[in-house]
Amino acid sequence: MDLIPKADQVVSAASNVAHKMLYGGLADLRPMPRTLIDEGTLRELYHYRPAAKVQEQGDPVLLVTPLAAPALCFDLRRGCSLVEHFVAAGRPTYLVEYGEVSFKDRALGMEHWIDEVIPTAIRETSMHAGGRPVHLIGWSLGGIFSLLTAADQPDLPIASVTAVGSPFDVSLVPLVAPLRPLLNIAPGRGITRTYQALGGAPKPLVKWAFQLSSFQKMVTKPLAVATHLDDTEFLAQIEAVDRFTANMIAYPGRTFGQLYHRFVKGNALVGGSIDFGDRTISVADIKAPVLVFGGATDGIAPIPAVKAVVPLLSSSEEVRFEVVPGGHLGMLTGRSARTSTWRVMDEWISQWSSDAEDEPTPEAAVKKVPAKKAPAKKAAPRKSTASGASAASKNGVPATKATPAKKAAAKKTAKKSSPDAIGSNPSRRYGSGGSRALTR
Repeated sequence: MDLIPKADQVVSAASNVAHKMLYGGLADLRPMPRTLIDEGTLRELYHYRPAAKVQEQGDPVLLVTPLAAPALCFDLRRGCSLVEHFVAAGRPTYLVEYGEVSFKDRALGMEHWIDEVIPTAIRETSMHAGGRPVHLIGWSLGGIFSLLTAADQPDLPIASVTAVGSPFDVSLVPLVAPLRPLLNIAPGRGITRTYQALGGAPKPLVKWAFQLSSFQKMVTKPLAVATHLDDTEFLAQIEAVDRFTANMIAYPGRTFGQLYHRFVKGNALVGGSIDFGDRTISVADIKAPVLVFGGATDGIAPIPAVKAVVPLLSSSEEVRFEVVPGGHLGMLTGRSARTSTWRVMDEWISQWSSDAEDEPTPEAAVKKVPAKKAPAKKAAPRKSTASGASAASKNGVPATKATPAKKAAAKKTAKKSSPDAIGSNPSRRYGSGGSRALTR
């Protein structure tokens, strides 16, 4: 709102306040419909139901939630939901979440997610989608778990891995950097005994830590709300984020201990590998293509902390790094994510899909299921053109199916020649001048 509000701003503000008082809020918080297709210990795999009059096609995406955060991160609210975006475009969409963590789960470590939860979810997703390879998309710790899983089990049907706001150099995280000297000096027994006694990190502590990372926004929130009373979208987004924060989940005891000692205190991932028992998992072993996102204003996982993984992915078929607008959550489901993060994801998934001809396009979000056509009349033979197999088949000439190698080569050539290809378009609307091709 202006310092001296205009008449239309006053009307909009009054309408928003009245709507909130009468109906309890402005945000459309309806969850996208989904079906549970597999479950196990702290593992629930869901398939999101296709939108009305939209046919599912293309390779599936599997959304991997981080520990302690609810699956609302991918389905924040209508209009700012990555799930809704994929479903509307006809993309087979799946999500793995972990349910409520209780005291009985205190002995579970990170190995449980890397060895059992995520690999099983990948296999079940691929099977449910007709045997297609799976595009993993993990946010925060979910991205780290996805990368470690891909490195540890290269035989999994993984088409690509996308890590959103996943810090690999924790020393560059603002909340941790000032404490590192103290952590290295102190024995940490008090902290260890506390989380062992509690069975992990309880919900209130997790919620407080997330809010602390956005302390400045918490302090200025009342002023921001007061100055945006006429902005329905702004107020709806705040409501959705508040609901997300209120639904934080506890950390299992042993997992919290590993995160504290190895990640926070030891910065174990800065070298790209981590030990679990008698084995070492190294992200240098990942063969699948990897896309990495850093948030321009991310206070939890700032750009340098996230970009640290890029040079470690030495065996990956292709690695891309993109800077997008927003903080830790905003880069994933903020209002600007629609035209930045999601667009890049669409391009990336299409580029690395098993069959480009079967890929949905964002523009076809309202695409209807094709109706059966009447038998076509036989046309007189015409001279074949360079338009390819589709033109030949229309004219009654048997089409020669292109080999997978030729199709892949043609697909990559088309991507390179496009001015909008990932990593080659300096004119994106968001500031990502530092996220172009990795060779620079």
